[in-house]
Amino acid sequence: MSDEDQIDNAISNVVDQLQSCNRCHLKRRSGRGNYDLPSRRAVHDVLDIIIGVLFPGCHGHGPAADENSEACLKEQLRDTFRALEGQISKAFEYQCELDDCNDCNDCDEKASAAARQLVESLPDIQSQLQGDIQAAYDGDPAAKSPMEVVMSYPAIQAIATYRIAHLLYVQKVPLIPRIMTELAHSRTGIDIHPGAQIGPSFFIDHGTGVVIGETTEIGKNVKIYQGVTLGALSFPKGENGKPIKGIKRHPDVGDNVTIYAEATILGGDTVIGEGSEIGGNVWLTHSVPPHSKVHNIQPNTRVT
Repeated sequence: MSDEDQIDNAISNVVDQLQSCNRCHLKRRSGRGNYDLPSRRAVHDVLDIIIGVLFPGCHGHGPAADENSEACLKEQLRDTFRALEGQISKAFEYQCELDDCNDCNDCDEKASAAARQLVESLPDIQSQLQGDIQAAYDGDPAAKSPMEVVMSYPAIQAIATYRIAHLLYVQKVPLIPRIMTELAHSRTGIDIHPGAQIGPSFFIDHGTGVVIGETTEIGKNVKIYQGVTLGALSFPKGENGKPIKGIKRHPDVGDNVTIYAEATILGGDTVIGEGSEIGGNVWLTHSVPPHSKVHNIQPNTRVT
């Protein structure tokens, strides 16, 4: 047998073993298979356009600043709505496949409502982000201007993406909110689950390595630094031995709290009282009352 024949046989064996799309256990549950998955690229493109609309002229995706900018914005939002609507419809169809739903026939209707709700909420999201930008500018002595914050701070991109994705999450849109926030995660190193509830004027300083879990609740005027984890303790398991989903797993953080670098705060029953200060490298699995200061005990040292 020639080398070429051996290669062909090896490739044929691999092809036989690989799962094709119509046999993929991740996609097929009911066996209908009459749906298409959302496109990650299309979702990423839509997200970039929306962020460009929210920060016109700042990120290269918004309409040009000329006499036709209003008309351009209208056209851009129409196109974005249609693109988003199509991707959301595919996500709902996939969820129907997983749930063995045979007769709802409302995926397109739900997708249209979710896309419309997001587009109509853009002014409110923009207003929220203005508060986040101001919090960053006020909270970072190195910031020379609010525009520097908008143009360069990774936290603003991560928070903007979160606020967009969260709106879709609360409408129970499958797949797409997480695709959006994981794109921000890959770009910024900041991992915010779209299910988290985050109040106004939120600032993440530096940001790299921050993790905010799905059931986290954060109040207003909260500032956290790089490496902070707002996470879960070990997961309770059901009768099948698998983690129970849909329960409160992550901490709550009150208003006006500061959490310094590399602090880890875990547990669904953990509440950080308003006005508290959590020091760097603290490991915390219990609640603290308002206006607490939690720091690691420093060892006695002698400098000679």
